[in-house]
Amino acid sequence: MGKNTRLKKEIVDADGIRRALTRIAHEIIERNKGTEDLVLIGIRTRGVPLARRLAARIKEIEGVELPVGVLDITLYRDDLSRVAQQPIVHRTEIPFDINGKKVILVDDVLYTGRTVRAAMDALIDLGRPQAIQLAIMVDRGHRELPIRADYVGKNLPTSQKEVVSVNLEETDEEDIILLLEKVNR
Repeated sequence: MGKNTRLKKEIVDADGIRRALTRIAHEIIERNKGTEDLVLIGIRTRGVPLARRLAARIKEIEGVELPVGVLDITLYRDDLSRVAQQPIVHRTEIPFDINGKKVILVDDVLYTGRTVRAAMDALIDLGRPQAIQLAIMVDRGHRELPIRADYVGKNLPTSQKEVVSVNLEETDEEDIILLLEKVNR
């Protein structure tokens, strides 16, 4: 938690995250009638471990290992000047062709939709997928763009004063989703 937020409520524990990912994996397989032409691409930072976990679940269910890529959208953001003076640009790592593929874009929280729009711009620059679907751990509402998730771990209506924090073992040392409240200092 940052110094401008305080814990309001624990929303989902580690078991809840595991169950949500298993459900999403089943939904992806069902909706796409299997795994043919599917690829998973995680939006850096927390979308990446979520995409890898989804790939592992799909392998357990179907016995098929899906390619997993990493997408850095820093330079595609329309709010770049407000994000940082000198944004840190990581690498996009998609070592496979996305042309004609069904891309499952994976991220932790869907809020305004701007991150997803930037991710779609970045993907289109890399190729012409057959379809782009969106898998999100938490949909918190407050959309500014007409973007909807195809797969949602948890719908969580929030206020503008609240912050959703998806913590994952790979990045934060524990699996937990927290609802934080902004505090004026």
